[in-house]
Amino acid sequence: MESIPTGSGPRFASLAYRDFRLFLTGQLVSFSGTWMHVTAQGWLVYELTKSPLHLGVVSAASSLPILMFTLLGGVVADRFGKRRLLLITQAASVLPVLAIAVLTSTGHVTVWHVMAMAFILGSINSLDIPTRQSFLVEMVERGNLMNAIALNSAVFNGARMVGPVLGGIAISALGVAACFYLNAASFLAVVLALALIRARGEPHPDRVHASVRAEINDGVRFIRHEPAVLRPILLVSAVSLFGLPFVSLMPVFAEDVLGVGARGLGYLMGASGVGAFCSALAMAYFAGLQGNRRVMLAASLVFPSALMLFSQSRSYPLSLVLMFVTGVSVVLFLAGANGTIQLRSPDGMRGRVMSVYTVVFLGMAPIGQSMIGFVAHALGTPRAVLLSAGACLCMSVCVRMIGRGPAEAPA
Repeated sequence: MESIPTGSGPRFASLAYRDFRLFLTGQLVSFSGTWMHVTAQGWLVYELTKSPLHLGVVSAASSLPILMFTLLGGVVADRFGKRRLLLITQAASVLPVLAIAVLTSTGHVTVWHVMAMAFILGSINSLDIPTRQSFLVEMVERGNLMNAIALNSAVFNGARMVGPVLGGIAISALGVAACFYLNAASFLAVVLALALIRARGEPHPDRVHASVRAEINDGVRFIRHEPAVLRPILLVSAVSLFGLPFVSLMPVFAEDVLGVGARGLGYLMGASGVGAFCSALAMAYFAGLQGNRRVMLAASLVFPSALMLFSQSRSYPLSLVLMFVTGVSVVLFLAGANGTIQLRSPDGMRGRVMSVYTVVFLGMAPIGQSMIGFVAHALGTPRAVLLSAGACLCMSVCVRMIGRGPAEAPA
């Protein structure tokens, strides 16, 4: 691994690494396409069905494979070269995206097509996500891992800021299919970046292969006996199950609650992205925010509180402000949790630990999205988000009360 050039300071220090710069550039393009895809997919499903229940079910279809396959993906990530695995997953992701683009542009798309392609993409992500998360430490030195995670989060959320806005404009000007075609093209940037990266992410030399079940059990056992890892994973599960599923209902807020249409939907999601981007940049710039347990725990309370207020807002400007606050708080929490977990994980087990993190972060989403979809169908979308955010707040408070050990001091 290359060393940091002499004179590099702690702020944005991970940008000193050539491999990480290449990786980050590819991620920026790809993430922008992904957020355009997410925006277009939600709009397409709502246009086809006018049903918040279907929005929840389609979102669940993309997340269900995470719950089913990601623990296996973590074992694969620890056994094989991570760069090679990422090249395979990124190239494979183009196919289902192109399929839904062609079906939409030719007028043959149905909600079942969207659901099937979402499931296939989710299956690919069940290997891609734990591999990509655990590959970061291969490109930077361990002391700069938190900075790399914060900058990667900044890129993700910068794309989250730009992607939905571009998606809303593209839907209005070019139609929904254009967003899917642009997302398919964006994967090429990641493939090119990975082809130029020197780091290979080969398995740990002392790693002993056991059965898949035994390796998964080893990862779970480590988490159970490491309080500094267990607590953030429990908090992430609360946020994922009850907090984040509101995103699947954003088209309903834009169209029926606030009456701002597709462009307004893009700005609402973009406002959250602006907050998330600013939060991630602050984490990368101010070393005191990186791995700070108090900041992470406070953010886990602010996020559901802001979401409860958003659910009751009927003012578009106020809703934009509240979306900004949710973006700030959720990234302070998630980036802090991610970094803490990675720093506390052994090198030969990081893929498996991050697969558990991915399961609770993304794999719990099908349950949460299905629940919030059913509740929205029965009680209305604002009440569903209010109840879900309230449950997230209660769970976060309960997890905070779990006894702390000395190992939980900030990294």
